[in-house]
Amino acid sequence: MAEYSRQVDAKWQRRWAETGLYSFDPDRVDEKLYCLSMFSYPSGAKLHIGHWWNYGLTDSWARMKRLQGYEVFEPMGFDAFGLPAENYAIDTGIHPRESTMTNIDTMRKQLQAMGAMFDWDYEVVTCEPGYYRWTQWLFLQLYRAGLAYRAKSPVNWCPGCNTVLANEQVHDGSCERCDAEVRQKNMTQWFFKITEYADDLLGGLDRLDWPEETKRMQRNWIGRSEGANIRFPLVGKQGEHIEAFTTRADTLFGATYLVLAPEHPLVDVLTTEKQKEEVIAYRDYAASKSERERLATEREKTGVFTGGYAEHPLTGEHLQVWIADYVLLSYGTGAIMAVPGHDERDFEFAEKFDLPIPRVIAAREDDIDDSLPYTGEGVMQNSKEFSGLTSSDGRQEVVGTLEEQGLGEETISYRLRDWLVSRQRYWGAPIPVVHCPHCGVVPVPEEQLPLTLPDEVDFTPEGTSPLAQCEEFMQTECPECGHKARRDPDTLDTFVDSSWYFLRYPDNRNEEEPFDSGWIDRMLPVDQYVGGAEHAVMHLLYARFITRVLFDLGYVNFTEPFEALVHQGVILGPDGYKMSKSRGNIVSPDDYVEEYGSDVFRLYLAFGFNYVEGGAWDDAGIQATRRFLDRVERWVNRLQTLLSNRPGSGSPQRSEITEELEYYWHNGIRKATEDAEVFQFNTAVARMMELTNALYKYDTEIPDQEKDIQLLENATRDLLLLLAPFAPHFAEEMWEIFGGEYSIFDQQWPEHDPQKLVQSEIEIAVQVNGRVRDTICIPPDASEEEIREIAESSERVQKYLTGEIKKTIVVPGRLINFVV
Repeated sequence: MAEYSRQVDAKWQRRWAETGLYSFDPDRVDEKLYCLSMFSYPSGAKLHIGHWWNYGLTDSWARMKRLQGYEVFEPMGFDAFGLPAENYAIDTGIHPRESTMTNIDTMRKQLQAMGAMFDWDYEVVTCEPGYYRWTQWLFLQLYRAGLAYRAKSPVNWCPGCNTVLANEQVHDGSCERCDAEVRQKNMTQWFFKITEYADDLLGGLDRLDWPEETKRMQRNWIGRSEGANIRFPLVGKQGEHIEAFTTRADTLFGATYLVLAPEHPLVDVLTTEKQKEEVIAYRDYAASKSERERLATEREKTGVFTGGYAEHPLTGEHLQVWIADYVLLSYGTGAIMAVPGHDERDFEFAEKFDLPIPRVIAAREDDIDDSLPYTGEGVMQNSKEFSGLTSSDGRQEVVGTLEEQGLGEETISYRLRDWLVSRQRYWGAPIPVVHCPHCGVVPVPEEQLPLTLPDEVDFTPEGTSPLAQCEEFMQTECPECGHKARRDPDTLDTFVDSSWYFLRYPDNRNEEEPFDSGWIDRMLPVDQYVGGAEHAVMHLLYARFITRVLFDLGYVNFTEPFEALVHQGVILGPDGYKMSKSRGNIVSPDDYVEEYGSDVFRLYLAFGFNYVEGGAWDDAGIQATRRFLDRVERWVNRLQTLLSNRPGSGSPQRSEITEELEYYWHNGIRKATEDAEVFQFNTAVARMMELTNALYKYDTEIPDQEKDIQLLENATRDLLLLLAPFAPHFAEEMWEIFGGEYSIFDQQWPEHDPQKLVQSEIEIAVQVNGRVRDTICIPPDASEEEIREIAESSERVQKYLTGEIKKTIVVPGRLINFVV
């Protein structure tokens, strides 16, 4: 047999395809395990290390689960709508559909060549009408349930590109594409009412097997706050008031001014003639900043006095009303009561503009530093009849008084905002509504879906949605009254496409409905989801929201889409920075795969990095990974020789070497299983390497006529099974040489024998100043002092212990290191 190579990869990929080895068996749905990696955007470039890192090693986990008896469902598809393809069309004239489908064909072949278990019969492509028909159907379900609505909203507007930009496309106030200064602009947009589900989304997090950091990010993003809405009547404006939310009603007597978002409608009501010019100029200034910039805590505070005043609800004092860009109209009420003595941001603002900073809360304990700004709890001061109350009691009393006067009430506020889902771009799913001058907004009847995207469209941004320029698309009849009407020119955010794709995979060919509810209820939730942590508060939150909506509407019987979640770390460039064309640090896996084979590359990724942490790319160990597989291959061939020369009679003698091999065999099974289960692949592979070393040691130290051939055969069988998920083509090849029945992935994952984990002696390394100088055998329960005595008695070690031993480090079961 030729040594492992790309030819071995091709051989087994053909065999797997011909036999349908990885085709999902619906008859075994009761044993299903739905393993899903976040699907890819078809960028057109070849597979990069990030694809291999995510898809290859998630497939290794799924392969282990198959060997453990699960019917693994591992589909793959493409998140194919989006801005990059449209920008590419603007630059090159190549239609987004053409470039996207070409890229998908390329990536599909590359993913197939990876040798993963993807079942391509279940592929979904979000830009195909057969898919986005049901994305449009989903929009209509939310619209009919009162969860989709239109409203004006400030957006990032690029006058150079004549289009709306996402926050991520704005850098230092400028467009990332043309460097034009970005402005805020009010536009009518479509929203999904995700805020209706804020409490449900919060409550569901506790039951999920997700990284705690991701759950914390979602909790913070939803931002549930218990507090009060307080009304400040405008001075000289009968019936008008500013409403501000606060969680610290106990600090109300410390409010010395109010701040409105520059876009707040009351700014026009409050601004005096004297301040008008300054207010207009500041509004223009604020409009040039993105939300992210406005909320940056390190920015110097800016603002302008409107000239107007509001009345303090409990003291009657007239408070100045300012505008400042750190207050956003879309957050809370778009207004804050400023308490500079007890809020750091308000303190900075008040100091800059010379506004009063009174103390109204003091710490209860003398040893607490309560110098201003003091943001902790304490005892109310300078607060009239409420002085002396604790912060907790004071909040209740103050709000109670406000409620009696009709100037406030307890409420719950959320940081979460409704999901803006409309985009003024071409390459997305058209929004399925028409605008009728007689009937208003009318949904497209479901039987008329999909509302297909026209091909003949001018993509050049002209300040409106590209579809608005396509009269053939825009002109239609009202479904209700039959009069002339116009379609909505916007398309849906691509996060809508990905908010439900996991529901489509198991029933991707259904032409009658998005999915059969009975079948989906058996296939979902997804058992293991894998993807980047950057999706924590967007895709992952949106998918949870849509699943809960479909549950409430009776389409599914589960409320959470993903039972368990793992985030892969990021493989950085060799320079330690994120890979990018501009840095010139992108590493392509192609050359490595061509030279070493896909299994060497996959195994190196598994062994060389911590999966959930990632790290800077370094290929120094890939040769060692190749040599490890070479050693396994030589051992399998060596075992065949031993099997063919097996002695006819007699029983092998047990020895310490036998016990040692049994220990590494069964400990390897135990630890590799435990570690791979939690995506700790590097340590799992290390245990396989230890088992391989133990096999070689046994072969070297035990004469052939005394070898326990059955022991070697059983241990080797299990080594190949442990290795199979991480080197699938190689393992199939070795399994064939071993005489195993096709396929190795139809075998059973090995189980360890706990009795074999008890050792009479274990071998550890002895280091001096970090360099290995000898190995010693010690009882497994030896104390650190006993280990030190045995190590110091070694002749090989003694000659290096000529100086003073400053420190002794013992790593149980592994090594002892003398620092001399």
